[in-house]
Amino acid sequence: MNAISPRHTASGRLFVGAALFVLSLCAGAQSPGGLPPQPDYKGEIRRGPDGKLFADPEPKIIETAPLVEAPPAVAPRVAPAAAAPAPAPSAAPQVKVPSKPMTLVVGRGERIATLTEAARQARDGDTIEIKPGEYRGQPAVWTQHDLTIRGVGKRPVMVADNVLAEDKGIWVVRGERIKIENIEFRGARASDMNGAGIRFDKGSLSVLRCAFFDNEMGILTANNAEMSLAVIDSEFGDSPKTSNDFHHQLYVGRIGRLILRGSRFTNGFYGHLVKSRARESQILYNMIVDGPQGHASYEIDLPNGGVVYLVGNIVGQGPESENPAIIAYGSEGLAWTQNAIYLAHNTLINDAPRANFLAIRSNRGPEAVEVWAINNLLVGSGDFNRPAHGRFEGNQTVARNVLIEQGGVPSRLPPQSPLRGSVRVPGQAGNFDLMPSAEFVFPAGTKPITAASRLSPGAFQ
Repeated sequence: MNAISPRHTASGRLFVGAALFVLSLCAGAQSPGGLPPQPDYKGEIRRGPDGKLFADPEPKIIETAPLVEAPPAVAPRVAPAAAAPAPAPSAAPQVKVPSKPMTLVVGRGERIATLTEAARQARDGDTIEIKPGEYRGQPAVWTQHDLTIRGVGKRPVMVADNVLAEDKGIWVVRGERIKIENIEFRGARASDMNGAGIRFDKGSLSVLRCAFFDNEMGILTANNAEMSLAVIDSEFGDSPKTSNDFHHQLYVGRIGRLILRGSRFTNGFYGHLVKSRARESQILYNMIVDGPQGHASYEIDLPNGGVVYLVGNIVGQGPESENPAIIAYGSEGLAWTQNAIYLAHNTLINDAPRANFLAIRSNRGPEAVEVWAINNLLVGSGDFNRPAHGRFEGNQTVARNVLIEQGGVPSRLPPQSPLRGSVRVPGQAGNFDLMPSAEFVFPAGTKPITAASRLSPGAFQ
């Protein structure tokens, strides 16, 4: 008979002892059916440091990999660390589900009657539809993202009525990708005399087919290079006739980019029609003409330089202009690393006794600014000096009375004009094509054009 090893003897004693311990815990009266009652669970059986058995009521759960005998030359595998207990269903994190975008209708007879209330209720991604009518003294601050605010039907009119949001503007915008369409803003007055139809403080904003009349500032922006503004097919006019401050119809601070397209500016007073300090300004196919009743200073002021593309515009000063320069660049010192202005196929009009069609100033010397002036049409007398650095070609001068008027503004060459077909293709400035692809349409907007085989100077082909 083979002898039993000490290891097997000890294991047998441990097994028998554990079994007796369990039986003792389960002993008791039987149930009426003859079966013993369900025992109370006392825990798992363990041996303590003193060698005695005990019931552990809260055992640790350890998951181990299947035991595999390793080859002698390979180190034994180590069981993985204990897994964290799975959280109870009630402790699961709550995931916030974004609300579905909604359309909020504002107007008389609707659940939301004022723009102030609409701005409080709107959420990211919503659309605000404004019924026709006059909305007086209803300031709004828009901080949502991906918001569309549009007038439905005839353009609704926001009248300041001596009430501004944050003493800044009829509307204050601080959101990403906000779009404002088909709305008119009137009468903004602020304590600092910078009351705006729209005060744009943060984010990105598109303004389409809107109108701004009789405001101290039509649109006024903050200074933040991360911001961008697009103004498309909109109208600006009738600056307040006060000489105690400068009221600009569009005043763009040191933002990253301005796109101004298909818009009309008229009847300024002391301030400029368009003023942009942006790093990049694309001014395309607009009518920026002060008119016979206007007293604007510069028609376009670009005081801090940057990269500027001026293509296909009609720009003109009236007889009562406060400053002889029509387009001014760098008048307050260059603030950007890159500084260039590209003028191609513009019609520049002077109705004042004297004019400087383009005034370039540089606090870094003349070589710091690249100037291209190509295929522009000059109407009336004035200076248009060759730049110190750049290209200067295809610019022509005509008398005012030989042009066809559009909206009371002489702008288009007659079909029989000898200047038709007299200029060459302007080429590209970097990746920007200076060939006009559209024309301004009165009172605001553009229409696409196809380049003619015989190219003409000015804003119209």
